[in-house]
Amino acid sequence: MSSAVTASQRRGRGGRERILAAAAQLFTAQGINATGMEQVAEAAPVSKRTLYAHFRTKNDLVMAHLQGLASSDATLESVLTRDDIPPRERVLKLFDQPVPDAAPVRGCPFIDAAAEFPDPASAAHAYAREQKLRMAELITASLKELGCPEPTALAEQLATLADGAASRAMVLDEADYGRHARAAAEVLLDHALRNVD
Repeated sequence: MSSAVTASQRRGRGGRERILAAAAQLFTAQGINATGMEQVAEAAPVSKRTLYAHFRTKNDLVMAHLQGLASSDATLESVLTRDDIPPRERVLKLFDQPVPDAAPVRGCPFIDAAAEFPDPASAAHAYAREQKLRMAELITASLKELGCPEPTALAEQLATLADGAASRAMVLDEADYGRHARAAAEVLLDHALRNVD
């Protein structure tokens, strides 16, 4: 009996992972609002009963998807938490496409989610806002490591550049579009740090 429970638990975890993977693929390809729960169940593949056992509502699935993105290495923000990269390079890596071989190019998934859920009070929009605020905080921390005299203002400028570059890269379907914003970021950093030893 206990081995059957263990096998059942394994199937359950596998089902949840398959659901999240299918949702991520569909949300990226066609958008969150354009993706139905039946499509997710079919792509997973799991029964609708299994899908709803893991995610009672589509909003629950969307939030799990966004939380999974936040803890992955597939977002702009992920590079800012790496200790193996010097702080200046961490900031400049914001302008590299997280998945350079992705086709078509996708922008920031949190900006995409906020656009699909325009009500600032919605859970998805609020979570996207938290991630964008966290991004600015992480940039600020890197700038403090560099000795920047006004890290908060510069962090907002760099975050704006990074988000803008990601959005333009998606619209133009140009994976290396961030090179333009990176050049501007280097000028901003050089100017801000010119008197720092």
